[in-house]
Amino acid sequence: MQSLYRPAAGDPAGALVLFHGRGADERDLFPLLDMLDPERCLLGATARGPLSLPPGGAHWYAVRRVGYPDPETFHSTYPQLAGWLDDTLAEHGIPPERTILGGFSQGSVMAYALGLGAGRPRPAGILALSGFIPEVEGFELDLAGAEGLPVAIGHGTHDPVISVEFGRDARDRLLEAGADVTYRESPMPHTIDPVFLRELSGWVSETVASAAAEDPAQSVE
Repeated sequence: MQSLYRPAAGDPAGALVLFHGRGADERDLFPLLDMLDPERCLLGATARGPLSLPPGGAHWYAVRRVGYPDPETFHSTYPQLAGWLDDTLAEHGIPPERTILGGFSQGSVMAYALGLGAGRPRPAGILALSGFIPEVEGFELDLAGAEGLPVAIGHGTHDPVISVEFGRDARDRLLEAGADVTYRESPMPHTIDPVFLRELSGWVSETVASAAAEDPAQSVE
C-alpha cells in the first residue's frame, strides 16, 4: 500500500495515522500531521486507498449509498489497510493503544472501521471529520469496546455529501457506548474546519499522553 511517513522529532510517543477522502491520495492530509502534532511527538503516516474508481483518484470503497459502503469493495480494502497499519506499527515498535486513527470523509469511515471493528485492537483515539460509522453486510462493529475511548468528531452543518445527521448519529451512538466524545459542528460544506483543527492539536497530545499514563509499563522501542 502506497504511503507517506513523517518521523517524530525523537523517540515517538505514539502514532498519528490519517486516511484521505474519496478521490484523493496519501498526500492530501499529510500537511495535517504537523498541524495536529506540531511538536512532532508522534510518528505520522498517511496511506493511499487501493481502488481506482470514477471520477478518478484513490478510493477505499465504492459509493452506492451514503452510510453503507459497498460490501464487495469494502471487504477487499479493509484487510489490506488493517495489514498495512499493523505492519507499520510493528515496524516502528508502536503499540496500537498509543495510535490515533483519523481521516476525512471516506477516510474517517475507515478510521471508525479500524478503531471499532470487532477483533481489532483498541486505538488511543479516533478522529473523524465529515464521515460516518459504517454499516456493511458481513462487517461487525464492537461498540461495547468503545467505553472511555476518546473520539473527536467534526462535521459541517451544510455538508451536501455526507449529511451532518451522520455525524450526530455517530456522536449519539458513541456517547451511549460510553466513549469520551468531543463533537463540533461548523457552518461549512464538505470540508475541514481550520478552527477545529487548531483545537485538535491539544486533543491529540492529551489523548496520547492519557494512553501512555494508562499503561506506563508499555515501552516504545
